[in-house]
Amino acid sequence: MKRFCLALMLGVVVLTSVFQIRAQESTRKFVPVTDAMLEKPDPANWLMWRRTQDSWGYSPLNQITKTNVAQLRMVWTRGMIAGGSQESTPLVYDGVMYLPNSGDLIQALDAKTGDFIWDHQRPLRGNRGTNRNIAIYGTNIIDTSMDNAVYALDAQTGKLAWETQILDPTKPANASSGPIIANGKIISGRQCQPGATYEGCIITAHDARTGKELWRTGTIPKPGEPGDETWGGVPMEQRWHVGTWMVPSYDRELNLIYVGTSVTIPAPKFILGGNGNKYLYHNSTLALNADTGKIVWYYQHIVDHWDLDHPFERILVDTAVAPAAADVLWINPKIKAGERRKVITGIPGKTGVVYTLDRQTGEFLWARPTVYQNVISKINGSTGEVTVNDEVTFSGISQSRFVCPGSTGGKNWPAGAYSPVTNMMYFPLQNLCNTATTTTDQRDPSKVYGLQMVQKLAPNTDKVGTVWAISVDSGRTAWKYEQRAGTLSLVATGGGLIFGGDDNGRFRAFDDKTGKVLWEMNLGSPVSGYPISFAVGGKQYVAVTTGTSLVASSALGLTPELKPGNAANVFVFALP
Repeated sequence: MKRFCLALMLGVVVLTSVFQIRAQESTRKFVPVTDAMLEKPDPANWLMWRRTQDSWGYSPLNQITKTNVAQLRMVWTRGMIAGGSQESTPLVYDGVMYLPNSGDLIQALDAKTGDFIWDHQRPLRGNRGTNRNIAIYGTNIIDTSMDNAVYALDAQTGKLAWETQILDPTKPANASSGPIIANGKIISGRQCQPGATYEGCIITAHDARTGKELWRTGTIPKPGEPGDETWGGVPMEQRWHVGTWMVPSYDRELNLIYVGTSVTIPAPKFILGGNGNKYLYHNSTLALNADTGKIVWYYQHIVDHWDLDHPFERILVDTAVAPAAADVLWINPKIKAGERRKVITGIPGKTGVVYTLDRQTGEFLWARPTVYQNVISKINGSTGEVTVNDEVTFSGISQSRFVCPGSTGGKNWPAGAYSPVTNMMYFPLQNLCNTATTTTDQRDPSKVYGLQMVQKLAPNTDKVGTVWAISVDSGRTAWKYEQRAGTLSLVATGGGLIFGGDDNGRFRAFDDKTGKVLWEMNLGSPVSGYPISFAVGGKQYVAVTTGTSLVASSALGLTPELKPGNAANVFVFALP
């Protein structure tokens, strides 16, 4: 009886302690997220799409290393609620994971255990689709919706704090990627399908505290504006689809927003105003004043005829510039080898070409191809002007061309990463081409791009997926990894690792200097989410989401022997 009483007393003490701890956790004061925290985030937190405003996709956490990563184990997993395409980035702040699902559904989970905290399903008035990322500021989670609004949820309860309508909710100008916060402003872009008209092709800034609109900038010039003359007289009502459907980067010191743009509809330029025009600002990098939205400079990467978008991540690095002629095909002759520059670099478009520009001025510094491409003939090193290969452009209906890369890339929305430890950038790419045939010679939005595209592997390979490691200062290829399955987004860590997945469900860790695979696990479905790393209670974790996506499904079409599932889950890993 005494033993029973003692055990009962101990049990009461333990339960009381647990309840006290949980009570303390539930009443712990929420510390508002500030601009200073976003500019230099705590290593334990992942507060935005690529963790930092420079889009590095890098975590300085180094508890998981090359020598112990083989011991990595899954510590929890949870099914995501919404169906559809899953290309999401979890955010983690102070031990809580905020997880965007498709269809404007957001979950809050205990980042250590996966336990449910809250969820919020926005009642949509438009369609449902992909949601790649969300933002956090003050005490709110902030997102842009499928029905053309920007809204904030209380981070502790999931309740709506405010919302602001940007465009008519029925217009197809969907924000498939969420915003970035830049000095108290919510910066966001959108897809702007033809039904949204040129008025839907905008970048906007809203006050992150109130949702009040501060400015909006169009990506298609109007009559009288600079760039209007580049459209060859095409009427405004037939200028479509210069979208900004990925997440911008931000340089606080220069106060510049950097964002990439997409192609026009239709894509073949003979259908618009002729093959000789530039059609600004499609397939460009735009540098915008964060206070006013004014375009400070632009650089056009290519005049597109094939649906080869250029809206992907812009990586901001301060580095020496010393391009190596053995690897770098196009170099500005005015570069003083080894001089330090503030650059904007990476692979901005589906062509797979690395571009490095001076991010203060937009001056072209160097560019080099990666995967096989046949759409760019040359780039003028002195001016940066790109000459397209006339042999793969079109002049009439029913013409066919073998085009590389194909319309899914090359590069696509799966993001690369940069490591300051190695000064290298790492990219998931695809060895894909297509046969493109023109289906119209009229400006008809129902024909979409005006092309029928049949996907094919690039010449001389049976490997769809590849990961490239490229030096930021020299442009040299440090290593390359190729495999049958298509590769997806990457993250770099301070432990000398590159984590990334593929469309066959494999999630792995690479040695950042050699490309050797040090750890691998089968997650069962395409690893379509953006991996992150965070810490809770001093312990490092790695997380990623799985599910279907357009890029994964497209690559799988060329590898019929690979048959992954399609479950949408979040997986979290740590050392034992």
